[in-house]
Amino acid sequence: MIDARIVKRLPAAQGGDPFELNVHLRSESPVTVLLGASGAGKTLTLNCLAGFAHPDEGRILVQDQLFFDAAAGVHLAPQKRRCGYIFQDHALFPHMTVRQNLRFAIQSSPPPRPGRLERHRRIQEMLEAFELADLSNRQPHELSGGQKQRASIARALVIQPRLLLLDEPTRGLDARLRASFYQILLSTKAKLKVPMIVVTHALDECFELADTVCVIDRGRLLQTGPKEQVIARPGSVELARLLGIYNLLPAEITHLDPGRKLSRLRLAGQEIEGPYLPATLRGDSGWLCVPRHELKVLPYPPQAGDNQLLLEVASSSVTARGVQLEFANGLVAEVSQSDYEDLRGSRELRVAVPRGAVHFLAR
Repeated sequence: MIDARIVKRLPAAQGGDPFELNVHLRSESPVTVLLGASGAGKTLTLNCLAGFAHPDEGRILVQDQLFFDAAAGVHLAPQKRRCGYIFQDHALFPHMTVRQNLRFAIQSSPPPRPGRLERHRRIQEMLEAFELADLSNRQPHELSGGQKQRASIARALVIQPRLLLLDEPTRGLDARLRASFYQILLSTKAKLKVPMIVVTHALDECFELADTVCVIDRGRLLQTGPKEQVIARPGSVELARLLGIYNLLPAEITHLDPGRKLSRLRLAGQEIEGPYLPATLRGDSGWLCVPRHELKVLPYPPQAGDNQLLLEVASSSVTARGVQLEFANGLVAEVSQSDYEDLRGSRELRVAVPRGAVHFLAR
């Protein structure tokens, strides 16, 4: 279990503003992902956990081991925390072989250190687990990007860490190597039971890896919870915009029916149904929040159906996933290239909004 209250203040850089990290990170999940944009405070959080940065206030408890307590004057040195840290650039010692990198990690770990035979067993176990046995005498410049990545993970795990920290570990890797890394990390999670904190700004990576998601922005946690909950039901407009996968459209509640567990919202002069919205009143204004991938675009006139909006097409653009359609009211939807052929040239289209995907954010 990780329970970390961290306050860390940084003075203003030249031409910039001061920065304050103020978070309470609490998780019992195997993999916790810190998701946020560059400069949000993700890496600073990892550095405070690892002991590379000294918080100004707070308390850090990991696996019943007290790492830091400002009030009690406790600050364990990094080498005593037994944290495995995988950096963006892998940070293998360039003059050492893969085996020597692993051996150095064990020899530098906090006491009690294992004896010679135990060291050899652990190193060989990691080399075989990460398919590095045949590469053990190579130096980093003789390894591919994926091999360096596996060596970096093996070095972090050979010390049997209490906590594994990964700072944007797939940055610079192509799609094939990223997929390979995800498989390696998920296999590691299943076999070794080491709690992990992964820093990323990529939503797809978050989906692949996370059990718990902590969304961070400008030094504050916006929302924490299971990934399905955070992604499906963002708690604020700010968070929805940060995640970047939603339509946010001005809307007003026109009807609430707790008996039938439904609501009605008016937007763009039309109405759609959604689930019942507790803690709201008829007449409340706010934002319809619905993921772009949940929308279905239909030709006009469509087959009979409800929960559809008639919208004017403003533009279309080809993307890696198909065709993105933007409508005059700002709504954006994605369709496959083949489906777009049936829609091409239409000035108006119907957009079906699944009731279960409707999420309302009050102003």
